[in-house]
Amino acid sequence: MRGEDIEDLTAFLRGVDLTLSGLDAPGVRLWIARDANGEIVGSTGYELSDDRRHVLIRSVAVSPTHRSDGRGIALARFALDRAAAEGAAEAWLFSRRSGPFWRRLGFEPADRDDLAAALSQTHQVRLFQRTGQLGREVAWSRSLSERIPPG
Repeated sequence: MRGEDIEDLTAFLRGVDLTLSGLDAPGVRLWIARDANGEIVGSTGYELSDDRRHVLIRSVAVSPTHRSDGRGIALARFALDRAAAEGAAEAWLFSRRSGPFWRRLGFEPADRDDLAAALSQTHQVRLFQRTGQLGREVAWSRSLSERIPPG
């Protein structure tokens, strides 16, 4: 993703009701998929912990018109593979609505306080702590040393 994509990505993520915090921060890695008309149809990304052992998967979304074609799994796998290549050993995320999707990728429910401790400096964790939203979130995790289940 390039700097000029931030406005489009912000609108896309707002439309699918995902967190907008830190999208333009240097440590946040984001990728987008556009259709033939240049419209964003998917996104994925993550933030590494300060020690680079943990990664917070975020901004994984597919537009409603492009769901159920495997694009979401492909985008999530891309972020997980890139994070592992950067040395992360454990992947974490917040999701109140998409548990079955994340289970397909080997994620299991996790303690949100453990997530917050491992990734305390990420934009999303800091936002959720500041606003009190952390207590309402559902955390998920998986080891990146294990093979990602087939899609």
